[in-house]
Amino acid sequence: MTKIGLIELLEESIIQNWDRKALTDFQGETLQYKDVARKIEKIHLVMEAAGVRPGDRIALCGRNSGNWCVAFLATITYGAVIVPILHEFKPDNIHNIVNHCEARLLFVGDQVWENLNEDRMPALEGIVSVKDFELLTSRSDKLTYSREHLNELFGRKFPCIFSSEHVRYRREESPESLVVINYTSGTTGFSKGVMLPARSLLSNILFCRDTIGIRPGDNIVSMLPMGHVFGLVYDFLYGITHGAHLHFLTRMPSPKIIMTTVARIHPRVISCVPLVVEKIFKKEVLPRIDNKLGKLLLRVPFINDILKERAREESMKLFGGNISEIIIGGAPFNAEVEAFLKKINFPYSIAYGMTECGPIICHSPWHETQYTSCGRAAHRMELRVDSSDPARIPGELMCRGMNTMLGYYKNKEATAAVLDSDGWIHTGDMAVISDEGDVFIKGRCKNMLLSASGQNIYPEEIEAKLNNMPFVNESLIIMNRDKLVALVYPDIDEALKNGYDEAKLTELLDQSRQELNKELPAYSQITRIVFRNEEFEKTAKKSIKRYLYQNTDN
Repeated sequence: MTKIGLIELLEESIIQNWDRKALTDFQGETLQYKDVARKIEKIHLVMEAAGVRPGDRIALCGRNSGNWCVAFLATITYGAVIVPILHEFKPDNIHNIVNHCEARLLFVGDQVWENLNEDRMPALEGIVSVKDFELLTSRSDKLTYSREHLNELFGRKFPCIFSSEHVRYRREESPESLVVINYTSGTTGFSKGVMLPARSLLSNILFCRDTIGIRPGDNIVSMLPMGHVFGLVYDFLYGITHGAHLHFLTRMPSPKIIMTTVARIHPRVISCVPLVVEKIFKKEVLPRIDNKLGKLLLRVPFINDILKERAREESMKLFGGNISEIIIGGAPFNAEVEAFLKKINFPYSIAYGMTECGPIICHSPWHETQYTSCGRAAHRMELRVDSSDPARIPGELMCRGMNTMLGYYKNKEATAAVLDSDGWIHTGDMAVISDEGDVFIKGRCKNMLLSASGQNIYPEEIEAKLNNMPFVNESLIIMNRDKLVALVYPDIDEALKNGYDEAKLTELLDQSRQELNKELPAYSQITRIVFRNEEFEKTAKKSIKRYLYQNTDN
């Protein structure tokens, strides 16, 4: 790995790309790299005057935006520790995180701030608006003074013009220096604060550089929440350290908004969760290729060359026409949608990781990605499967290397349960690794179901097939009295449009269930389908909170 440090990499990029566009809010402000540098200096002045010390924790909670990035960069280049918090978290969880990490300041977005109670965060010295960096709350005279006299302080430090020569940031003391505490959005229990050192973030950024390859000035559409480490690294930190121009949707990234945005921006790279890609292909791409076949194209084993070419052309056009790769991660990808992308030679790749690895564990370039695989071990990472036959018998996937965390903040017990004495992180995922090194995830260890005959059942594999049934939005497999039951949230509106009322839809899906059972072993067949009237509750990564439904008595 290069000897350059994380902060040095940021500093060099800002200087080298001084006059390039850096950050743009959808239908809003655009900041050049020099504007970002100026804002960083002003925040540094406020922090210094307020007595913030290197190593102090600064919390940041809000939707993706240019100023969100500025607050993040200002914190780590000052030497403080940034604590990005997902804006989707409930107020109680945000209060708990701010208190748990002992944050001195909180940068907060307008929509988040509306629901917070400052009295529940008594140790905060100040709360700052991400929108305009105005003080919302101050419990420090020094902080109040520094913000009110900021222009005066800036003019005193830079009496002439502020230029790239003034960009000199505080370097991390060592590769092990703590930079980020990222609280997980897990499906159970209280969020754990993952401590990511400089080496982890730098290793991830350099891996992106080696495998993706954007150029200065390339456009990136950021749709993943940067409060989660996948979006933080793949979109923001990778982009900003390589001179890219980041565009933030600043609102919920529905397929329609995404399509409108990418058609105008022509991004080079897009990182997103599987659900977004699946919806776009099922509702936008396939109908354009053949209105009659539509979703059924996913199940057609052979597609003629004309349809393949049309599908690829429409897909590339819908994603802006300039796309070099779409990186999919954060949740399992639907196998039938993936098979379709393979058939039409669409440039997608699967990234696999976890917050505890900042995040990357596996990823291969799109032209090397094997079907249903999440790629090979990332550079500077080592993998093994806890199995007597790792290529054929699933076992827990473990990893170690430069990307791994320091541990969980103020939680030695949780750290010891995941990070062993030899440096191996136990991912909690069942996997096999081919002789060539390709990793195939089978499902979560805790999600694995055991049949009455002792067979292992991976519900995610069955759900992927269920989700391709006509009029199925999403599904969840549960074990009920030793029988598999499918909970299904149907697309009622689409069914009604096609002449299926609830009775007819029930009959259709039961027929589909019987057809699916012919493809499944006897021990993993679905006994019945139960409809749900609302979608499943999910984490910020859009993973279903399975534990809420496992004890459903149907």
